Amino acid sequence: MIAQIPFWQRKRLSEMTSGEWESLCDGCGKCCLNKLEDEDTGEVYHTDLVCRYMDQETCRCTVYSERLKKVPGCTVLTADTVNNYHWLPYTCAYRTLAEGRPLADWHPLRSGSPDSVHEAGISIRHKTVSEDQVPEEDWEEHIIHWML
Repeated sequence: MIAQIPFWQRKRLSEMTSGEWESLCDGCGKCCLNKLEDEDTGEVYHTDLVCRYMDQETCRCTVYSERLKKVPGCTVLTADTVNNYHWLPYTCAYRTLAEGRPLADWHPLRSGSPDSVHEAGISIRHKTVSEDQVPEEDWEEHIIHWML
């Protein structure tokens, strides 16, 4: 029966409702890490510096509905643009589904718990520093490799 098949298995990203789309976010917070781009190579480096509006315990944005006004460069994922963000973590549900892979067992939609992403060690919980605590000229010192 079609009703028993989860929406993320029976719908393309472009067919999802806004509620379904939003529920794909596992709450890892990795997309809110500040990134540095090498101007010569285009390579993107993640830092352990997180947006000032990130609740570092829940790994959720505290100003989500206003984020585009408060953070002009904030990422907006859509079904049409998800493949443009090559820096999205391999574990990101949007990237996962766009690449035709199944959601991980720890994903909240599969586990039924919003804490499963933290319990699995996938989220940024207890791994970050707020960007407003580090001068921008020192951000290179915060490049990380655990994202990969």
